[in-house]
Amino acid sequence: MTDIGTAKLDEYRYECRSWQRLLDFFKQENAFLKTRLSEVVDGTSDRDFLALAEHFQNQFIIKDEFMDELKHDVNEMENSIKAVRNKQKPFSEKVESKQNKLRNEIDYLEKSFLQLKNEFNRYQLSLVDG
Repeated sequence: MTDIGTAKLDEYRYECRSWQRLLDFFKQENAFLKTRLSEVVDGTSDRDFLALAEHFQNQFIIKDEFMDELKHDVNEMENSIKAVRNKQKPFSEKVESKQNKLRNEIDYLEKSFLQLKNEFNRYQLSLVDG
């Protein structure tokens, strides 16, 4: 493998590790949001609020499932990178394609999770202001 190929694999590996830390953070943040939601739900019986609370709960669960899938895919990618580095399998466009796909999925998760978190926080604030 060329020095350029090795350097690229090192960058991919660094990126995977960064994604793993990001996914761990988002999982913790999602757990925190679910806890906040349950605290608010415990204090109300308003049907409209409960319907919206269910919406947020479903969205948090969907995000958890997506993060679990991404974590699995990132771990698989890191194993593929190790196999290429150990010359157990050749570097191919499939490796590069998979890395790009993961990059796009992580980018989507970041944007959609932050949007959901902001929407939830704005709603929580409206309850206090209302």
